[in-house]
Amino acid sequence: MKLAIRRIGNSFGVIVPKAALEAWGLAEGDCLELTDRGIRPGASAGLSHERLDQLKRSIALAVVRDFTPRQIRAQILANLYRWKAQGMWVSAYDEWQTLAQQEDDGALFAAMLGSDENAVRLRQSMPFVGLLSQGEVRRLHEEAAA
Repeated sequence: MKLAIRRIGNSFGVIVPKAALEAWGLAEGDCLELTDRGIRPGASAGLSHERLDQLKRSIALAVVRDFTPRQIRAQILANLYRWKAQGMWVSAYDEWQTLAQQEDDGALFAAMLGSDENAVRLRQSMPFVGLLSQGEVRRLHEEAAA
């Protein structure tokens, strides 16, 4: 994905799409870290891979708890459609798209909540962001950081 550099006062900046911030679990006021390799969530968001997946799994569990499979599929497809139009596409999105278009709740829930290698990999690119409130996502992040 390309980010345009824009003038902001006497400085320059970029606008990070909301979907990218949500995928990182960030919101207004949180910090990003600029390195010679790119922009990434700040060190305060630095969880181990295992703890990060536990966080993503807890987010998925909250989504499954609070929303129907039909609502989850609709959000996945809406996000994927928007991200594809914006040029934000990774190979895992093809798999999520297939899961969302099928009527197999078991396969969808296995990808969202499973502990196998495939589920862990797919949760790296969760397309069901936007269902939970920012407050709920922030609470889950705080629990994970504790």
